[in-house]
Amino acid sequence: MRRSTLVVAATLFILGLAILLFEVGQYQVISMLMVIVACIPIYYRYERKKLNIKELVLIAILTTTAVLGRFLFYMIPAITPMTAIIIISGICMGAEIGFLVGSLSAVTSNMLFGQGPWTPFQMFSWGLIGLIAGLPWIRRVLSKNYWFLVLYGILAGIFFSFFMDVWTVLSIDRYFSWTRYVALLVTALPYTISYCFANAFFSCLLLRAIQTRLQRILIKYDIK
Repeated sequence: MRRSTLVVAATLFILGLAILLFEVGQYQVISMLMVIVACIPIYYRYERKKLNIKELVLIAILTTTAVLGRFLFYMIPAITPMTAIIIISGICMGAEIGFLVGSLSAVTSNMLFGQGPWTPFQMFSWGLIGLIAGLPWIRRVLSKNYWFLVLYGILAGIFFSFFMDVWTVLSIDRYFSWTRYVALLVTALPYTISYCFANAFFSCLLLRAIQTRLQRILIKYDIK
């Protein structure tokens, strides 16, 4: 089993444990800590690799591009290329960089849109979207078939909306309620549909352009 798969399993296990804690009525601060802990394996593994300044610069460029995409479209609710850029980062650069770009884009863009207890949830959800897109067999499929890319963009939108609504429920009175959660999902349905459409559209629109430019950079600067 590849190490990236083990990392995914570890993060999902931690998330599952967090959900169990929600069920017994734990405070939202615990949920925040669990999401932060879920991010640690990815950063730890990446830090253990040999430092590559060129690769770090590339990550910074991808993160900046994603943040810029969120900023430029902030006037249009749920329409943003940020998630699509995170997905493409995973497809082109692999699971670890996909996670880093996703989580760093969340915390960086919130310097403009506002930091808060929701930031760790955004870091984990966007990071996981980039990570899964970068898993070896998934990235091969997504890079070759636009239909699967569209499907992944839709699923990413659904996951992000469903996951962030967990935080919304907890932020009300620190307890998780399935009734309130379902009500929030129904209320946010137009937003979720728009977000899914934006993910699918921008992923297909930007994939080849970003992929071509990244390949040139990787070859030119010998980044492996």
